[in-house]
Amino acid sequence: MAQFRETPYSVFNYLVNLDDGSEGGVAGGFSEVSGLNAEVTVAEYRNGNSPVNYVTKIPAIHKAGDVTLKRGVIGADNIYTWLEQIRAGDVDAKRNITVKLRSENAANTVVTWKLFNAMPIKWTGPTLTAKGGSDVAIEELVLAVEHIEQE
Repeated sequence: MAQFRETPYSVFNYLVNLDDGSEGGVAGGFSEVSGLNAEVTVAEYRNGNSPVNYVTKIPAIHKAGDVTLKRGVIGADNIYTWLEQIRAGDVDAKRNITVKLRSENAANTVVTWKLFNAMPIKWTGPTLTAKGGSDVAIEELVLAVEHIEQE
């Protein structure tokens, strides 16, 4: 259950559970989660004998947007292995992902988002460059999500 307070929560304390046993561990240490969204499309309808000359809009199909996860390359293969399962056509490889926003002191979960039937649809490796050498190698995973719920 989301916890209400007057001031907004900070975005830097969160946990991602990939449903592979890595929650809170290094293998699940994502530096960024983006794209949490849900959308309701509308269907336009007008009776032929309606006395007004405008359409009525009714709720139609709802959908969740793609969610992007980013993390530093640490040599863990859990993301790429999952991608390989999906590429092989394993529809049972879909997972229910949980993203938990934590309080500033990380003592409490304040909001939880559940991503149902998520599957990887795109993996992007790091950009490698010989100049500078101070940037972190980041890999990116894009998930297709069927439904999002907030608690």
